[in-house]
Amino acid sequence: MEQQGVSAASENNLPRVIFLSVVAALGGFLFGFDSGVINGTVGALQEAFDSDAVGTGFNVASMLLGCAAGAFFAGTLADKFGRKHVLIVAAIAFIISAWGSGISASSSQFVFFRIMGGLAVGAASILSPAYIGEIAPANIRGRLISLQQLAIVLGLFLAFFSNYNLANAAGGASAELWWGFGAWRWMFWMELIPASLFFIFLLLIPESPRYLVAANRSDRAMEVLASLTNMEKARRQVAEIQQTVFGERKPRLSDIINKKTGQVHPIVWVGIGLAALQQFTGINVVFYYGSVLWQAAGFTEADALLTNVISGGVNIAFTFLAIYLVERVGRKPLLMIGALGQAVMLGLLAIIFAMGAEDAAHGIEMGGTSGIMALLAANLYIAFFAFTWGPIMWVMLGEMFSNKFRGAALAVAGLTQWGSNFLITISFPVLLASIGLGVSYGIYAAFGLIAYFFVRRLVTETKGKTLEEISLDQE
Repeated sequence: MEQQGVSAASENNLPRVIFLSVVAALGGFLFGFDSGVINGTVGALQEAFDSDAVGTGFNVASMLLGCAAGAFFAGTLADKFGRKHVLIVAAIAFIISAWGSGISASSSQFVFFRIMGGLAVGAASILSPAYIGEIAPANIRGRLISLQQLAIVLGLFLAFFSNYNLANAAGGASAELWWGFGAWRWMFWMELIPASLFFIFLLLIPESPRYLVAANRSDRAMEVLASLTNMEKARRQVAEIQQTVFGERKPRLSDIINKKTGQVHPIVWVGIGLAALQQFTGINVVFYYGSVLWQAAGFTEADALLTNVISGGVNIAFTFLAIYLVERVGRKPLLMIGALGQAVMLGLLAIIFAMGAEDAAHGIEMGGTSGIMALLAANLYIAFFAFTWGPIMWVMLGEMFSNKFRGAALAVAGLTQWGSNFLITISFPVLLASIGLGVSYGIYAAFGLIAYFFVRRLVTETKGKTLEEISLDQE
């Protein structure tokens, strides 16, 4: 087995494959940075725009609306115009959003530019892993797609780091920094650096060979594949791809419906389930309520940065573990391990919160031991998510669908993922006020158990298979 892996590696131009994967993963970095930068600006936005709590909340959540739309339309547009071209448009949208968010003089202007950024985030969230999956060799495809999640958590981490340093330099997020502009505006403008690099590097990469074959440009597809491997293997791959795409026309959204049965392909429902369950197990709620956990354990508000750094470090470290394990253990076992691990940690948090005094207005009150236990459980939950459902869900979405309807299936799964994110985000305060923190976390723990049985019964392992073999399995 080890010799086969070495042989497979020797017929591939790994430096070029890795370069193309890293460029595509920059979309994930911007996904993370754009999602994280808002956290350091909330108070300053409220002051700058004189908005109430509801208005501020919409300023923060508005990006999610763009994310859902971006994820939905990007998949079908990528089938029509190519992965590369849609990613270039997303890079331009990142640049405009970063600049516009920083120059905004009102909530309405800010929301407009944040929704534009959301469109870019949604598009990058599904097309970056899809592009990597379509150019990567089967034996390392899972590791390379996992770069997307690593880039996301690095983007989040660097957004927090950038916000902290800019606020410190100015004396607060609302204070003036360079050239008389508030620090919060520079927090958004910092994104112009990675967004511009993403745009420039995208101009240097080729189109996906799977798209090129589907667009009747097989000669160009062979050139691209030959630059990633050798000519003999490239010819063989083009012939295999031709068997699994609609050569006479470009894919369309209706392709997710099986023409023989008149029903949606079962694998599309599996993708929808994975996308929804990643969110329903509560990852964004854990991050959202993280600062309260630390304060309940006795930490001061001034230690908030350190706690973010610790959680971010856990996230990054265990994402590296996912990259190490994904080709050794496989996708399905990691998803099952993660679902159970997350369920146990969330269940433990539910018990701790249920035993502590809590209410929606004043938060939670716990003793030192229970507070520390809650912090450990929360970070262990993040660890389980970081090496399983965080990256592996994106790996699965990037490789599990047939070449004939990959873009359309990604559109639906992406819409589901961001729609679920929005649903969890807006429902958590309602749950907190009506049933309390303990029962709320119990619900997320229950979804962890549902996720385990869902994966065990319905998910098929894709480790080591080419995209064409995966496509033929669905014929």
